[in-house]
Amino acid sequence: MKVLVVLYHRFELWNAPSWFTVRLKQDFPQLEIVHLATYDGIEIHLPDAEIAITWSLRPEQFALARKLRWIHSPAAAVHQLMFPELINSDAILTNAREVHGPVVAEHVIALIFALAKRLPDAVRFQHEHEWGQERMWQSRPRPREVSGATLGLIGLGSIGREVATRAAALGMRVIAVRQHPEKGGPPSVDRVVAPGQIDLILAESDYIVVAAPVTAGTRNLIDSARLRKMTPQACLINVSRGPLVDERALIHALRERQIGGAALDVFEEEPLPQGSELWDLNNLLITPHTAGLTERLWDRHYLLVHQNLQRYLKHEPLLAIVDKKKGY
Repeated sequence: MKVLVVLYHRFELWNAPSWFTVRLKQDFPQLEIVHLATYDGIEIHLPDAEIAITWSLRPEQFALARKLRWIHSPAAAVHQLMFPELINSDAILTNAREVHGPVVAEHVIALIFALAKRLPDAVRFQHEHEWGQERMWQSRPRPREVSGATLGLIGLGSIGREVATRAAALGMRVIAVRQHPEKGGPPSVDRVVAPGQIDLILAESDYIVVAAPVTAGTRNLIDSARLRKMTPQACLINVSRGPLVDERALIHALRERQIGGAALDVFEEEPLPQGSELWDLNNLLITPHTAGLTERLWDRHYLLVHQNLQRYLKHEPLLAIVDKKKGY
């Protein structure tokens, strides 16, 4: 049984370290494990691969993989794999949503504190050698407490649940939107509503966190109409994927001070172009897709892959299976 590992990315951390496949070979000597450093030559190995661990496959590559039964993506988002041939196939797709949840949730909490305490402004004043106490108090929104604030979660998956736990521990009231509200939420969530009631969540929240998958129904989910539903003091945070937020609409809302501020970790185009207008908005905090960065990342990836390989060999249900029809 061949396992094909192809995890090439321009960013160093997204490439599997050499020890990853060394340990796989030690722990699963009965498997043929092939690790390619790039996608060059992938066509040679696809026809007899039963398992693939990869960020993406093109439709023409997938067509070659006649024996492929399971694809694992180390990403949480799998929209890059949602083409008809794969969706309609019998191949199982899993992702790493549980791997990224805890560390992304920490990043969200850091962004909430940064926006609440006006830390980007404090850094700006420091660079300008200005004692900005008066200016920070007179401008809006003023520095404020996180305890007692309302957090609105758009999405209650692995990231959303981790955010909710941490936010509730800080004394925040947590309300959420999820596709199936009848499933409820963890004890840390006070109220769960359906996507059709998202405007209620936007109107009630001091902080809106976008943590939903990219699907046909979520692209430009936060548009100009939705931004107008937010209060003038509310802040928007996106740690999901760029296409969920209409960037032009957000630029306008921030320039016109329609909302209190925003923090973005993901963008429609990455890296964010130098000429983007987003760079120059002083009420926007930009982090360069760093929410999921941690030195413990590949240890967590390995644990999940190891558990699922054991399950696969025993013909047991896999962890973190993606519903290909839904896209998450």
